[in-house]
Amino acid sequence: MALNALSNVLFYLPFAFATSHVTFAGDPDITSDFALPPNTTVVDGSSFTFTGMRRAMTPDPPKAFTVFKATMAEFPALNGQSVSYAILMFPAGSVSPPHTHPRAAELLFLVEGFLEVGFVDTTNKLYTQRLQPGDMFVFPKGLVHYQYCFGQSPAAAISAFGSASAGTVSVPGTVFTSGIDDDMLAKSFKTDVATIQMIKSGPASKA
Repeated sequence: MALNALSNVLFYLPFAFATSHVTFAGDPDITSDFALPPNTTVVDGSSFTFTGMRRAMTPDPPKAFTVFKATMAEFPALNGQSVSYAILMFPAGSVSPPHTHPRAAELLFLVEGFLEVGFVDTTNKLYTQRLQPGDMFVFPKGLVHYQYCFGQSPAAAISAFGSASAGTVSVPGTVFTSGIDDDMLAKSFKTDVATIQMIKSGPASKA
């Protein structure tokens, strides 16, 4: 049933999002109809087709939180189009850890299951909401946000971005795996070096 719902939404969402990128666009404008990938000599319909989302249509849901992306990196035809896409698959109880997209807002559409979502603004105020299928939620550009599958069943969502390369910065990964000095982190989090090293050695820092 989830796959049927996802298939139907994938058909209709491009029409719904066709104008959304105009509002959120941040990519440079191009001066031609489209930008060809480097070393491209033949252009036809396949040049504008991406089949990578077929992996999301498997009848076996993933065992961990999984993202299927269609950004400029995976789909070069998006270059200059100021839009990209992702399918988010959540097993029950899983989370998309706090992260940001520095170059685009994210418009999330919940297809199946239930999600708690939230973001923190620049005044440190938290905005949260619990979503059910058919709901949409926008995460403003550059702000820290998360999604959590709080129900007893898996959840599936589709996200549209106002950039062909929105970028993703994981807060746990950036803080604990980027080489920032342990003493600096201990002072910043008002704890001790031993606690920081314990966090770094745990699974949370790999998110």
